[in-house]
Amino acid sequence: MSATTDTMPHITAAGLNSQQVQERLDSGKSNAVKTSTSRSVADIIRANVFTLFNGIIFAAMVMVLLTGSWKDSVFGFVIIINTGIGIITELKAKRTLDKLSILVASDYLVRRNGKDVGVPHNGIVLDDLLWIRSGEQVPADGQIVQTWGLELDESMLTGESRTVRHQAGEQVYSGSTAVSGMALVRVTAVGAHSYAATLTAQAKVYKKTVSDLNKGINTILKFMTFLVVPLCALLILSQIHTVGGLNHAIATGEWRGAVVSAVAGVVGMIPEGLVLLTSLNFAVAAMRLARHNTLVQELESVETLARVDALNLDKTGTITDGGIAFNRLIMLDTAAGANAEREATQALFDCCNEEQPNGTGKAVLVGLQAQDYAPGHVSARVPFSSARKWSAVVKPDGVWTMGAPEVILSALDGDYADVLRQVNEYANEGNRVLLVARSLPQSAAPTALSSQGTKVADSPRLDAHAQPVALVLCAEQVRADAEQTLAWFREQGVRCRVISGDNPVTVGAIARKVKLTGERAPVAMDACKLPEDVDELARVLENVDVLGRVLPNQKKAIVEALHAQGHVVAMTGDGVNDALAIKEADLGIAMGNAASATKAVAQVVLVDSKFSHLPDVVARGRQVMANMERVASLFLVKTVYSALISLGVVLTQIPYPYLPRHITYIGALTIGMPAFVLALAPNTRRYIPGFLKRVVKFALPGGIATALSVLLAAWTLPRVMGWDVANNAADLASLRATSAIILFLMGVFVLARVARPLNSWRGGLVAVFAAAGVIGLFIPFVAKFFALMIPTGTTLLATVIALVGAAVIFALCLWLVPLAGHATATILRRHGFAI
Repeated sequence: MSATTDTMPHITAAGLNSQQVQERLDSGKSNAVKTSTSRSVADIIRANVFTLFNGIIFAAMVMVLLTGSWKDSVFGFVIIINTGIGIITELKAKRTLDKLSILVASDYLVRRNGKDVGVPHNGIVLDDLLWIRSGEQVPADGQIVQTWGLELDESMLTGESRTVRHQAGEQVYSGSTAVSGMALVRVTAVGAHSYAATLTAQAKVYKKTVSDLNKGINTILKFMTFLVVPLCALLILSQIHTVGGLNHAIATGEWRGAVVSAVAGVVGMIPEGLVLLTSLNFAVAAMRLARHNTLVQELESVETLARVDALNLDKTGTITDGGIAFNRLIMLDTAAGANAEREATQALFDCCNEEQPNGTGKAVLVGLQAQDYAPGHVSARVPFSSARKWSAVVKPDGVWTMGAPEVILSALDGDYADVLRQVNEYANEGNRVLLVARSLPQSAAPTALSSQGTKVADSPRLDAHAQPVALVLCAEQVRADAEQTLAWFREQGVRCRVISGDNPVTVGAIARKVKLTGERAPVAMDACKLPEDVDELARVLENVDVLGRVLPNQKKAIVEALHAQGHVVAMTGDGVNDALAIKEADLGIAMGNAASATKAVAQVVLVDSKFSHLPDVVARGRQVMANMERVASLFLVKTVYSALISLGVVLTQIPYPYLPRHITYIGALTIGMPAFVLALAPNTRRYIPGFLKRVVKFALPGGIATALSVLLAAWTLPRVMGWDVANNAADLASLRATSAIILFLMGVFVLARVARPLNSWRGGLVAVFAAAGVIGLFIPFVAKFFALMIPTGTTLLATVIALVGAAVIFALCLWLVPLAGHATATILRRHGFAI
């Protein structure tokens, strides 16, 4: 409302004086709220730079650079890329949180020194007399001193879609919006102590999305850390021993080769490409979703989508679009003709066509205007009042009244039980029901209405002789895509619940309309009956589909109770009342028209507020998780065989059988690049917990087979071929080139196993990268840079024999390792271990 002080009602209250205002400002009792998040830019950079993964790779890179062999240190660039992605993502989240504000910053009118003056939002102080006018958002909590028909939309705070008419002495809360009338309010809470600021402060606490995928990868890294440090030291000692001891190594400079060889083992054990690919895959999924008007604010949340098995839906703004729509007018006298129905419909239009109609009145006007109805002749009117719950107009054909059925019928003479029964039936179907009644001109009570235009009489009352004429049905507008979307979630095994601040009967009716539970009728419950104990609440929720009259703290408690039962919970919403629950959920989803606070704490925002995007969002998450599990298996094979080869080298004191640049070349062609392609392939399999267990189970056979193949070649070929790998650099280069070829072949075998089925483009993928690896041998620059060698003569024969042996070992390991694992698990279970 843009009313000026000239149009404000005359009151005698003076409000605070200048000295009182200054005292409150000096003592911090103003409406200013500090805007800060829990993480600074320095914290974000520090958290992404100083990670376990970065530390291991950086230390290995420095060691190689100290030897002067910069070609073997190219693996270190992954640190820059991966760290950059993490920092950019979290800085974006920080900017979003810093902008978080439930309240709209604007000037407000307060009464000070007996005058009405405009002050900014932050200039309001405790005990101020504040004017709340139509169209304004309430900036601070307060108690109504005097009201002129103030009606508030509190849906952002309570979830209740109906507006509330407030009286003097009642409390109003910051964050609600005045839709009609005005009031003078004494401010009782400002700044961080106000209701909206309290919610904002709780919502602003930084919370990192927990990624099952990242947890699995970090578990691998932590395990490898305990293994890498001592193993690296042992590798260096063993490699120095192979060149003649420490003094000889230092004197001849061969310590450099020993360090490079040791780093080859360390780098191979770290799945550096997996960490990078995970970040890139999350980013690609986020970009794909953005093209469908879905904003992903935390990349890790893409993976969470795959694990969701419980979806809590806010009714208003999610299943419904938040608006009220006129449905139809039903004549109570079924024998009444078309003319009687037209008269009743015109009277309904005129009753709603007042200066400031409420939400229902506006919906009726829009619906009837679409049917070409226009204002009729009205000689007097009583505007709608929340206190009276009815309005009326005087027309040439009588006095027409429209309002709450139970209020109007209770004032009429006669028995209208049948009409009330119809009203209840329609209400139970989710309708908002109004009644239209008519008094003939000669029977209308003379004090019922004023004859002075739209002026309200001192005590208007209903005519007891009026006759009910028609029922008016209005309903919240259900989104056209709601039923289809809910059906998709049911098919995917996701349990959906509707949680709303509205009446549970109304919410339950809407849930039935969209077939929330399929052919089964949903079970509705009033949230006031919910237990406070988390475990008891969780048991109750298992048998409840719809909850009504839910408070904001109860929404959060519901999410916590579902967590206690092991569910992965997603929460949708658009109001401030949803913000805490959305933040508590594993995955928060906000509508595009949601309050800024809600959008800021959500991991996913449906920009165009279309509920139908959710299946695509979940499907994309499942694609990411299922494919990343596939490629994680590919990376972990390298970790397994690198660890085993390093252990074999330490125990047998042989030169390390390949260089870091070998593993860079082979890893890129058989793991890194193919993994990126496989990670982006279509996949709608629902994620099942146990990511790390399945990945390890897959990686062991391939890793053991590769390690045995390389170690057997390193142990036997020098003897068979007469190579002096300890003293002859050429012989050592031949062994390493042969080992690299074995590694490459085994890598192709593992890739083919991961990419199955091969009777599609996946088979072509394996063939292309296998061919690329072979072609690289014949390109001089590539061969020289990566120290590759084409075997010839007796070396070629030895290589062929080694490759055949490697293939046999691979087949045996695929058969024997799973059998050994199954037997071990059976034995452990017999002895009481949980496997």
